[in-house]
Amino acid sequence: MTMQPVGDNHSEREREASTEQLKEDLRNLSHTVEELIQATADDSRGNVAEMRKRAQQRLQATRERFEARGEKLYASAREQMDATDRYVHENPWASIGIGAAVGVVLGLLLGRR
Repeated sequence: MTMQPVGDNHSEREREASTEQLKEDLRNLSHTVEELIQATADDSRGNVAEMRKRAQQRLQATRERFEARGEKLYASAREQMDATDRYVHENPWASIGIGAAVGVVLGLLLGRR
């Protein structure tokens, strides 16, 4: 069994797009909150109600995106754990060798301190 590279270009682009979407969501939410604060300073009930409704809608949309992103991250982590588990079960001696090599390297590095 061959192992897949952890970071490929597709997932990196997806992560960058997700980061940009998150930044945009936070900018929109921040802008809406600022508008809400300014509207409450005017104390006109119609303006406050409209701004409050917009803030609630944007907050709900942002929450939904965060939840969706969290679910994607969980699914991705779960796939990586399953792939690692399969690899270890299919190649126990290679896994033991890798673990031993990592232990030796860490021991040498920590022993130099």
